[in-house]
Amino acid sequence: MPKHKRERKKRIGQRIATGFALLIYLFIYAPIAVMIVFSFNDQETNYFWNGFTLRWYEKLFYDSSIVEYLWVSLIIAVSATILSVIIGTLGAVGLVRFEFKLKKLVNQSLYIPIVIPEIVLGISLLILFDFIKLPLGFIAIILAHVTFCVPFVIIIMRGRLAGLDLSVEEASMDLGANRMTTFFRITLPMLLPGIISGAFMSFTLSIDDVIISNFVAGPYSTTLPVKILSLVKTGLSPEVNALATIMILVMLFGILANSIVQAVLRKRASTVIKSYF
Repeated sequence: MPKHKRERKKRIGQRIATGFALLIYLFIYAPIAVMIVFSFNDQETNYFWNGFTLRWYEKLFYDSSIVEYLWVSLIIAVSATILSVIIGTLGAVGLVRFEFKLKKLVNQSLYIPIVIPEIVLGISLLILFDFIKLPLGFIAIILAHVTFCVPFVIIIMRGRLAGLDLSVEEASMDLGANRMTTFFRITLPMLLPGIISGAFMSFTLSIDDVIISNFVAGPYSTTLPVKILSLVKTGLSPEVNALATIMILVMLFGILANSIVQAVLRKRASTVIKSYF
């Protein structure tokens, strides 16, 4: 086949692939874009565009109960994230650095909360909490969220630990530092990018959960996703669109900040490693 024909087919293939990718992105992000646009719509039912307004944002903060459910979700998500990061980091260090009986079984069991349906996990946790007489509410939701967040943190941290240079820790102990000092002064700073990634993952999973929270939530601890699900039956208020828009902007800012922090930490870690050699 002549060269110009091959190049023409290659260009056609690239254009088809690009067009297909754009259609996929359009399918994914078009509903989000519509929701953001309609958060500024001066029409309560959101069936058609009626004009630009900011009154839904004003009503969201000054005359809405949705913010109360948001605070409940934030408190639960932050608490679950802190516990998941602590347990997940220590668990990953133990699984990577130490040998013990049933280690293979523990590694394989990490994927159980990830692969099983959420409704099964929700029912299981509800039965467990009822068996141990734990009242449904804040504590139950936090423990439930920690249950499915910890495996994600361990998997992320295990990958981070596998890429660490052990000679840096050995050099620290050769210079007189004990294991505890080496962990907090050397190992932990190098693990920070993975810890931040695990924290973002845990926070996102926790604040977004509906099914498990619906099973273990008490009458005074309804989370925002559960509340929005109940509002679907009667019709969503434009305040929900406004709140979702603000949350998207915050998440985008968090992703940007995470990228900057990761870059700074990588640079700092490389500086620490060079200072030892």
